[in-house]
Amino acid sequence: MAVSSILLIAAVAFLFSPAAALTCTSQTFSHKVAFTNCTDLPTLKASLHWTYDPASKPNPTLSIAFIAPPANPDGWVAWALNPTALAMIGSQALVAFKQSNGSTVVKTYNISAYGPISESKISYEVLEKSAEYSNGVFTIFAKLVLPEAEEVNQVWQVGASVKDGVPLKHAFSADNLASKGTLQLTSRSVLAPAPSPTSAAALAPQNGKNGAGSSRVGLSGLVVCGVLGVVGASILML
Repeated sequence: MAVSSILLIAAVAFLFSPAAALTCTSQTFSHKVAFTNCTDLPTLKASLHWTYDPASKPNPTLSIAFIAPPANPDGWVAWALNPTALAMIGSQALVAFKQSNGSTVVKTYNISAYGPISESKISYEVLEKSAEYSNGVFTIFAKLVLPEAEEVNQVWQVGASVKDGVPLKHAFSADNLASKGTLQLTSRSVLAPAPSPTSAAALAPQNGKNGAGSSRVGLSGLVVCGVLGVVGASILML
């Protein structure tokens, strides 16, 4: 097989590999919403979009969209704030999963101990919450009342199964155990316009430190352009 043909096959394969997956700036929502910040979280193929409004009355609010694939199609995803530590215990969690009738639900859990969990109120007032499941990915939407702060501890997680409406324990791989970090509430980025019903605008990246890890904003675009250049060159060489 000619070298040019091998290059073409390799380039096309890479284009459709997870390494060329879209970043948070290319994610869109069916809701007519936009957020001031987004970040690709460093583990579990998760991303977070958020807007912190310190001027909201009577208290500041945090609006979020958390996006992640569950460990299995019948599994669950969770995003949480922890007011006391950068850990699972103490997390005030929003957990999304599919119910037995196929509908998607998001419930709140106060993770006070290791072991089975049960639905409960959390220490943050939840003004809004909803969830969607599409193309193998959950999206949790929520709006929380927060005390005034510059940063908070966040924890995220995915699990493989739900039994009788209760999320079961997650795996304990390195990625699962590393799914935590500090979310910089007051960092700002370019504000994207609200998506239209048919064509949602790309959401803008946060500059500098993004949540729990470094942002990979714009990387996928550069990768795709590079791959397309290789493809084009390979075709000319055939």
